[in-house]
Amino acid sequence: MHLITRRHVLPSLHKTLIQQQQQLSNSPLVLLQSTLTTFSNNTNLQHALLQMAINGHYMNFHDYNTLLNDCVTKRAFREGQRVHAHIIKTLYFPSVYLRTRLIVFYNKCDSLRDARFVLDEMPMRNVVSWTAMISAYSQRGYAPQAMDLFLQMLRSGTEPNEFTFATVLTSCTGSMGFTLGRQIHSLILKSNYEAHVYVGSSLLDMYAKYGQIHEARGIFECLPERDVVSCTAIISGYAQLGMDEEALVLFRRLQGEGMQSNYVTYASVLTALSGLAALDHGKQVHNHVLRSRVPSYVVLQNSLIDMYSKCGNLTYSRRIFDTMHERTVISWNAMLVGYSKHGEGREVLELFTLMREEKKVKPDSVTILAVLSGCSHGGLEDRGMQSHFPPRTGDKEKD
Repeated sequence: MHLITRRHVLPSLHKTLIQQQQQLSNSPLVLLQSTLTTFSNNTNLQHALLQMAINGHYMNFHDYNTLLNDCVTKRAFREGQRVHAHIIKTLYFPSVYLRTRLIVFYNKCDSLRDARFVLDEMPMRNVVSWTAMISAYSQRGYAPQAMDLFLQMLRSGTEPNEFTFATVLTSCTGSMGFTLGRQIHSLILKSNYEAHVYVGSSLLDMYAKYGQIHEARGIFECLPERDVVSCTAIISGYAQLGMDEEALVLFRRLQGEGMQSNYVTYASVLTALSGLAALDHGKQVHNHVLRSRVPSYVVLQNSLIDMYSKCGNLTYSRRIFDTMHERTVISWNAMLVGYSKHGEGREVLELFTLMREEKKVKPDSVTILAVLSGCSHGGLEDRGMQSHFPPRTGDKEKD
């Protein structure tokens, strides 16, 4: 049986197949597998593809696997298509593993249509194949498609594994997400996967997302092993629900137990400290961040700005803001809201002017509200209105 019959070949592969037809011949040359591996490892993918064309029908599992892995690593879409086309043209019957690698490859290259096509054409699928496609949908926010495929997998008789459950739980969104999540939780209990750290982390994150923090905490406490993902998920759940004291207490406990925090953990704790206006604790967390040398991602810097602003230390907020290499609208808003709440009208106007002059970030409704509010506190209402609604030339002439 062929990988794909000619009449079912994707349109995007037509041109590649024609090129392969011209390149393939009955050459007696059989290249050693080490040759392909050497070319691929030396990042000379084009040379490896040339060897593939010369090798023709003598390509085997190891050769194709080497090339596909290199295409996945480099996200080399056209080159990967050539490998796929070669498989079709030479009538090679790939294993389930190689077909799954094609799904992973197309997913890495943002071609979900091609990935799904490979899955649908597979004569046999295993749990890894299904999970690879479900993960592709979930990662790109296609929750309905991920859920539909999960149900299709169940109907096919394939048993989900821990990675399938952990992946599909992230697609429990929208009004029906909680109901679906509960049903999947039942399946997890029947399959005895609840204690798995990946599944447990996804479960508690799902419950926390829907405000069921006590259910999430119960799952967390029952995990035989916890990692930074599960610890961060529960702390973030408390912080997002405004349960700041609980988030801080849990963070301290987990720190004492040796938890290794990442930037998301710190951002979640800083959110809680912002709600508590706990400057001393905020400084301690900031020192933790500096000592642990966590990368200065924008989300973490935004949380620091917000925490210092809400705690009344605008000097620290502005210092962090000024050192940022990249700023989002959230960065600007955090600083503007901080100035506004403390009645620093002139600083609000100066910062808003700088924001408009840079033209890198577009103001949103929060920005405008912060500017108008800051100007009203500082007695600069007219200037605030002019900065948002500059007078037209015609209006000036009428005046």
